[in-house]
Amino acid sequence: MKKLLLFATILLFIISFFLFDIDDYFSLTYFKTQQLQIDAYTAQYPLQTALLFSLLYIAITALSLPGAALLTLVGGAMFGVVWGTLIISFASTIGATLAFLTARFLLQNFVQTRFRGYLKTINTGIEKEGHFYLFTLRLVPLFPFFIVNLVMGVTTIKVWTYYWVSQVGMFLGTIIYVNAGTQIAQIDSLVGILSPTLLLSFTLLGIFPLFAKKLLFFFKQRQYYANYPKPKRVDRDIIVIGGGAAGLVSAYIAATVNAKITLIEKHKLGGDCLNTGCVPSKALICSTRFIHQITQAKQYGCQAATVQFTFAEVMERVQRVIKTIEPHDSIERYTGLGVECLQGEAQILSPYTVKINDQVLSTRTIIIATGARPTIPDIQGIDKINYYTSDSIWTLRKQPRRLLVLGGGAIGCELGQCFAYLGSHVTLVHTHERLLMQEDADIADYVMTRFQQENIRLCLNHQPLRFEQWEHSKVLWCEQAGQAIAIEFDVLLIAIGRTANTQGFGLENLDIPLNPTKTIEHNAFLQTTHYPNIFVCGDVAGPYQYTNVCAHQAWFASVNALFGIFKKFRVDYRVIPHATFTSPEIARVGLNEQEARAAQIPYEVTYYHLEELDRAITDEVAHGVVKVLTVPKKDKILGVAIVGEQAGEVIAEFVLAMKHNIGLTQILTTTHIYPTFAEANKYAAGRWKQARKPEKILGWLRYFHAWRRGE
Repeated sequence: MKKLLLFATILLFIISFFLFDIDDYFSLTYFKTQQLQIDAYTAQYPLQTALLFSLLYIAITALSLPGAALLTLVGGAMFGVVWGTLIISFASTIGATLAFLTARFLLQNFVQTRFRGYLKTINTGIEKEGHFYLFTLRLVPLFPFFIVNLVMGVTTIKVWTYYWVSQVGMFLGTIIYVNAGTQIAQIDSLVGILSPTLLLSFTLLGIFPLFAKKLLFFFKQRQYYANYPKPKRVDRDIIVIGGGAAGLVSAYIAATVNAKITLIEKHKLGGDCLNTGCVPSKALICSTRFIHQITQAKQYGCQAATVQFTFAEVMERVQRVIKTIEPHDSIERYTGLGVECLQGEAQILSPYTVKINDQVLSTRTIIIATGARPTIPDIQGIDKINYYTSDSIWTLRKQPRRLLVLGGGAIGCELGQCFAYLGSHVTLVHTHERLLMQEDADIADYVMTRFQQENIRLCLNHQPLRFEQWEHSKVLWCEQAGQAIAIEFDVLLIAIGRTANTQGFGLENLDIPLNPTKTIEHNAFLQTTHYPNIFVCGDVAGPYQYTNVCAHQAWFASVNALFGIFKKFRVDYRVIPHATFTSPEIARVGLNEQEARAAQIPYEVTYYHLEELDRAITDEVAHGVVKVLTVPKKDKILGVAIVGEQAGEVIAEFVLAMKHNIGLTQILTTTHIYPTFAEANKYAAGRWKQARKPEKILGWLRYFHAWRRGE
C-alpha cells in the first residue's frame, strides 16, 4: 500500500504538470519575458529566492520532470557562476538521489527478484566498480540523467556512493550550463548550448576513468608477464594440476575436443571424492542404515531381527566400494581418452611452464584444481591427541567406544550418525546454537530431533578451550554459558570444514592473490588475477565445496581456456543443488529463508509435510517436509528445501524446474507415478495452488451449479 500510494502521488504530480500546462512556465521564452521581475525579486530577497529555487529544482529532478536544463540556465542568470553552481550542484544531486531512492523503493525488490540470476553479474560489477560506471554516466550528456537515476536505483549501489559520485560527476556540466546562463540574453534555444564538439569532449571525458582503469590493468598485467617471456612454441594446450573431480572433468572435456592435455596428480586420481569423501562416506552410510533398520524390526511388523557384523568388515566394505568405482577415474581410462597422466608434485615455474619431477612442461594454459584439505583448529593440546579427519577416518579398524565429533556441518553430522548406528557413543560439539547452519532452522531441527532420539549427545554453543590426556581417557574442555565443561572421549574426529590447497606448487611465486576465504582469487571466467591464461576450478576456487560444482566449474574453465579467444563464458551459479546425507536427508536448491531475508528478497513459503505422503507411510518414514519459496503472488520458484527419505533424489524435479523457469503450476499439472516420494513435489505445488484459489469465482460457481439443479 505504501508503494502504491507513493506511485499514485508521483503520477498525480506528473499528470498535473502537463494537464494544467505548468510545463509552459519552464520555457526559455517565458523566462526572458519575466527576467526583469525575477531579477528584482532576487535582489530584494536573495536567501528566500535561493531556498525557493533549490526546492523547485529538487522537486523537478526528484519527479524526473522536464525543466532541469532550463533551471540550470536560469540559476546562472539569477545567482551568477559561483553561487549558481553551488546551489544547483547540491539541489540537482539531492533531487537525483531522491529519484534514485524512489526507484529503489518502488522497483528494486521486483527487478532483483524477477531477474536475480541475470543481475548477479551486474551486481558484482556494481559492487566492485559501480562508482566508475556512475561517474561515466554523469559526465556523458548522451545519457538522460533521469534515466540514470531510475536505472541505478534498481541496482545494489550504496546510497552514499550514489550521492557523492553524482555530486562530483555532474559538477563540470553544471558549471558549463550555469556559465551559459549568465549570457541567457544571447541564448535562443537549449539545443545550441552543447555543440557536437562539446558533447564529444564530455563523452571522452566520461569514458576516460574506465579506459584509464583498463589501461592500467593492461600495463600491470604486462608487468606480471614481463618476467615470463611467452614461448614461441608450447608442447601442450592445457596442464591440469590436480586429479580430483574438477581436474578430471577438465581433462575429459579437453580430450574430447582433441586438445593436447597433461593431468598431474601427486596422490591418487579421483581426489577426495573417490578416496576419502563422497564415495566412502556414502558406502558407510549405506551399511550403517541397513544395520540401523534391522534394529527397527518392530516398525515393519517383525517381532525381532538381528544382524551380526564387525566394525572392521564394514570399513573393509567401504574400501571394496572404492576399488569398484576406481576404474572410472583411473590412469588407464584417461590415458585411453588421450590424456597424458603424470604422477608427482607439480611446481608452477611460470604462466607457461610447469615442473614435475625432473621434467619441465610447456603449455598455453594452466588449470589449477588442487582441491581442499580438512581444517585443523588451533586448540591447545590438539597436537598431543591422535585425531582423525574425513581424510584419515577410513584407516580406522577398531570401533571407538566414545567418539567425539568436532563440528556440526554436513561431514560431522553424516559421519557422527554412522558411528552411532554402529554402536559408538557419539558426542557432537558445535560452536553454534544449532547444527547445519547453512540450512533454515526449521529444516535443521528435523536432523537435530532425530539425533536426540538416537542418543547422539549434542553439545551446542560449546567453545573448545583445550585438550587433555587423562589416565584412562582423553578430555576436551569447553566453555558453555560461562561454565567449563569436560567431555571425555576415546577417538576424536575433526570436521569443522575444509581449507583450499594453495601452497606447495608455486602459486606464491607468481604473486597470485587469495580471497579472504583462502581460495584463489579469480574473475567470473575463472581466470586468476594477473594471469588470464591460468584458470582455477573446484574447491580451490570456491565458493562452494560440492563435487557437482567442481564438475560445473571445470566445464567453464576448460572451455574458456581452449576457446576464450573466440568467446568466454561466465560461470553460472544460479541453480546449484546440494544434499546432506543424514537420516533424514536434507536437499536444497536455490534460496532458503535466511538467505532471502539477508538479501532482502521478498518471498512466500509453501509447506507440504511428508506425514501425509502415502509412500512415506508405507515405508515407515513418514517424517519431513517439502518447503518451497516462491515470488510473492507468482508460482516462480526461488528455492526449495526437502528433508526426508530420498530427498537428494526427489529434489531433482525442482532443480530442472528452476533451471528452465518452470513454475509450480506446471509441476502440479504433471502426472507423477503413485505411490512415490516424488509425488511430494506435486502435492507441494497443490498446496501453493490451494492457498491461492479464486474464492470469488468459486462463489459464482456455487450459484451456477445451484441454478443448473433448478434450485
